[in-house]
Amino acid sequence: MTYDQNLWLFFILLTGIIAVPGMDMVFVLANALTGGRRAGLAATFGMMAGGLCHTVFGTIAVVGLSRLLPAVSGPMLMIGSAYMIWIGISLMRSAIVVDRIEGPGTSSLVKVCLQAIVTCLLNPKAWLFILAVYPQFMKPIYGPLWSQAVVMGVMTMLVQFVIYGGLASAAALARDNLVSNPRVTIWLGRATGICLAAIASSMLVAGWRAL
Repeated sequence: MTYDQNLWLFFILLTGIIAVPGMDMVFVLANALTGGRRAGLAATFGMMAGGLCHTVFGTIAVVGLSRLLPAVSGPMLMIGSAYMIWIGISLMRSAIVVDRIEGPGTSSLVKVCLQAIVTCLLNPKAWLFILAVYPQFMKPIYGPLWSQAVVMGVMTMLVQFVIYGGLASAAALARDNLVSNPRVTIWLGRATGICLAAIASSMLVAGWRAL
């Protein structure tokens, strides 16, 4: 697999995991629905800062561990993949709606941003994604690990900005439509679940072969 192909596959997985409705997305929507566009974007920037922290962790800790102990790479991938398959199946069976979300409408933008960073750092979905995926995509054959980390980190922040920032802007401009038309979020969640489960299944097989 070439470096470009490797990045494209990482991009697909990254987009899928960020697009999965979870506590990060709910936090951004909550602030956009209650505090307006500026609050939603402040939450988005906080999520991006948290994503940067995840990238640093993935580079230093996870990649370093997988180089020192190659035997853990396969089990790490299988555990993380199994968790993402479970998320995908749950989404396919779910009926997620944006309704009755409350948030700190009077909070300062700085406070919202800091809360978003904490929310992102405490998100188990993100940590399991890093444990499962980073050791498989960040490899010495593609060049210095730090340069790969920069590319993957920038990619993560851009995807977060597009998805979370877009949702924040849409929620602020069309709050009533989001609340009164739950079918949009229901089918978005189910479609994302199908894609996530399919990709994670292939990763599970790769982890099994790596044992």
